[in-house]
Amino acid sequence: MEEVQADLVIIGSGPAGQKAAIQAAKLGKKVVVIEKSGGPGGACLYEGTIPSKTLREAIVDLTGFRQRVVYGKNFPMRDVTIEALNYRLKQVVEQQGQIITRQFRKNDIQFIVGTARFENKNMLIVVDENYRLTHQIHADKFIIATGSKPRNPIEVPFDKEVILDSTQLLSIKDVPKTMLVLGGGVIGSEYASFFSALGTEVTVIDKRDHLLPLLDNEIGIHLQTALTNLGMRFKGRKMPKEIKRVGDRAEVAFEDGTSLSADVLLFALGRVANVEGLHIENAGFNVSPRGYIPVNSLFQTKVPHIYAVGDVVGGPCLASTSMEQGRLASRHACGIDTHQFPTFYPVGIYTIPTISCCGYTEQDLQEMGFRYEVGRAYYYEISRSHIAGSNVGMFKILFHAETLEILGVHVIGRGATEVIHIGQLAMDFNARIDYFVDQVFNYPTYAEGYRIAALNGINKIKRKI
Repeated sequence: MEEVQADLVIIGSGPAGQKAAIQAAKLGKKVVVIEKSGGPGGACLYEGTIPSKTLREAIVDLTGFRQRVVYGKNFPMRDVTIEALNYRLKQVVEQQGQIITRQFRKNDIQFIVGTARFENKNMLIVVDENYRLTHQIHADKFIIATGSKPRNPIEVPFDKEVILDSTQLLSIKDVPKTMLVLGGGVIGSEYASFFSALGTEVTVIDKRDHLLPLLDNEIGIHLQTALTNLGMRFKGRKMPKEIKRVGDRAEVAFEDGTSLSADVLLFALGRVANVEGLHIENAGFNVSPRGYIPVNSLFQTKVPHIYAVGDVVGGPCLASTSMEQGRLASRHACGIDTHQFPTFYPVGIYTIPTISCCGYTEQDLQEMGFRYEVGRAYYYEISRSHIAGSNVGMFKILFHAETLEILGVHVIGRGATEVIHIGQLAMDFNARIDYFVDQVFNYPTYAEGYRIAALNGINKIKRKI
């Protein structure tokens, strides 16, 4: 057993843990990062964000999806094997893992593989896969960045073949002909669109009446229409009563007396904080009733020198926000001036088509009683979308009807997660909608949609005067 003394110990090496570790190392602190298994990167690299987004790109590329959009149904869809998709996944994961490893070495960050658990509020131990004690670590500060894992109720008979969670889905051997997806949230919607593009007959089931209810309603309807055109089916207001495997198929019985079956079922009804085995009660705190670690605005737990960041503290559960949480927590832990987590930040959803938004939705503004107006630009109005063969999508800018201040930006379509940052910066600098009217945009580009949407919105104001 090795005894280690550190300034800061970080449990978990996903996006939050990485940025926390590098920030502390840049400030001259002795940093230790503990990861349960494998190399650095955490679930984000091996099971979550990176594999799922890589899978999306591989499917779009290898099936000739974009060519089918241009040339129509007569353009043959290329058959894609799981082996071909996994080849792309393996390449990206290995490259990203090497980059993170190199960053840790460059910054003299000690990386330890094993399962960490608190013995008390100032010390934790690490055991290997055979439960042998390998390290005893004392530190001034700790950051918990262990992320989340799929919520797998005990009554659901997961078998890694037919009834799967989002992690297990990455290990299937063949592209299924039919698939049921329980859950119309981000994960369910993303994978539903991926497999629909592969040619699988996908049915998404949710207790709500439409996909992704947290989106601006108009954007959500736009997405559901696009996915329906892709071949996906959606059944809302249905609650599963029983899930079982019958032969080589999954079957779901619903409370309304109906049932559905398919070759594969993806259970995507939520995630939970990954704190099992950490023994956080030994450090003097515990999870909330919802299963997450409570923290203050500085990401401190009830025990001030122990912080928690990322998915383990609950929403927004994005890799991007987790990175910033990790950086901010690390700065505070190191005694450096920091700032509050930003109020507005972009959200990216990698369905086919992609979606990204920043700021308020129309529903938000209506509830708050704002006088607002909407500027829209549809992708069929943007030359770039015709060149690229993707005329599905829209820009939607919400702005104050009197001050013209931009209140929300919503984009659905090709490149949405890239161009959203223009709107984010405009909002951050309190720009008015006419800012986009007075600027010159490269032509032809998707970003030109901001100017078209702004002109659309300004013209509505002028007509009312």
